[in-house]
Amino acid sequence: MKVLVVGNGGREHALAWTLLQSPNIKQVVCTPGNGGTATMKNCQNLPLAVDDFAGIANAVTDQGISLVVVGPEVPLALGIVDYLRQRNLAVFGPTQAGAQIESSKSWAKEIMTQANVPTAKSQTFTAAAAKDYIQAEGAPIVIKADGLAAGKGVIVANTVDEAIAAVEELSGNNSSKLVIEEFLRGSEVSVLAVTDGKTIRPLIPAQDHKRIGEGDTGKNTGGMGAYAPVPLVTEELMARIEQEILQPTLKALNQHNIDYRGVLYAGLMITPAGDPKVIEFNCRFGDPETQVVLPLLDTPLDEILLACVEQRLEQLPPFRWKAGSAVCVVAASGGYPDAYEKGKAIRGIAEATQKGAIVFQAGTKLQQPEQQIVTDGGRVLGVTAVADNFERAIASAYDAVRSIQFEGMYYRRDIGHKYRTQK
Repeated sequence: MKVLVVGNGGREHALAWTLLQSPNIKQVVCTPGNGGTATMKNCQNLPLAVDDFAGIANAVTDQGISLVVVGPEVPLALGIVDYLRQRNLAVFGPTQAGAQIESSKSWAKEIMTQANVPTAKSQTFTAAAAKDYIQAEGAPIVIKADGLAAGKGVIVANTVDEAIAAVEELSGNNSSKLVIEEFLRGSEVSVLAVTDGKTIRPLIPAQDHKRIGEGDTGKNTGGMGAYAPVPLVTEELMARIEQEILQPTLKALNQHNIDYRGVLYAGLMITPAGDPKVIEFNCRFGDPETQVVLPLLDTPLDEILLACVEQRLEQLPPFRWKAGSAVCVVAASGGYPDAYEKGKAIRGIAEATQKGAIVFQAGTKLQQPEQQIVTDGGRVLGVTAVADNFERAIASAYDAVRSIQFEGMYYRRDIGHKYRTQK
């Protein structure tokens, strides 16, 4: 098989890398891809934008590609799956209607209410009405842009003044609607599940680290690191997540006549009482959660994705997982998530790989003709290590990160800090 992966981030590098581990896969094409996919064996980049649906469809036909896997949320929200399905092309990902679960937080809340899924109490407002509500409600409180915001559309405000400033910031980013939520306490967990529209199966749980600063301080980012599995999520808790959250949500989507074949990613808060509540849903693989979940997957990924596309997920045996833990540490550009510079030469990737790490490239590109990998985004690299236990995995990940250098490089030194208390 040849597979095309749409996107250019660390998640897409991880998808391509995992697919190429399968004996069923001959080649992966990434569009547009990044410096990592450009230099990976049996992988090629095609310089097509993620919203160039016609170009992608033509490439699938011209190159004899068997399956398209859509990484980012933007092309899903724009309807890439609808476009490709109309041309009888096999594609993994939800339709535009299904992608609303991420592209409209207010719509997602309506689905959760309909499905009786446990989630934070919320209301949807325009900016002016949101300020009045916050003044009356007080803080702490959570303000969310209704639409897509590249992982940076959520602000947790500890004071009323912070909340008002958050309303102004998020409404200034082309968001006409804001969702205001109660503040939930507990531990955040990401559960990525795959579905063929009829059956839904969770992958192993992961824990992301959204804040830029150590100790989970500072601004939200797309994610500064992750680890899997999460000891907090026992078999009993995972059973509750399936029964109380995943299955009812899929049923509600079906009731809206949505044929959802892709990833349903539940961002959860596990309350101090041990109850799971949905913070938000996403319509695609998480980033950086994918970089720790997929390296532990022992079932060939293509078999799972094809079963979802062909609506035969129920027939697959239980997914196989490798023993041990995976940890990913994100190396970011100085200044991220605010302004940052690009074009900085990256050194030490080969050394980190020799130490046993998997270096998933995200915001990078291959600079020609000197064949130099340079920075090209805010989150530059996701350095992942897999070991037979968490302590070895985290030590190995940080050892590999220290091998890498580029001007302004920043990474959190406390990824996985909650693991030990959960354990």
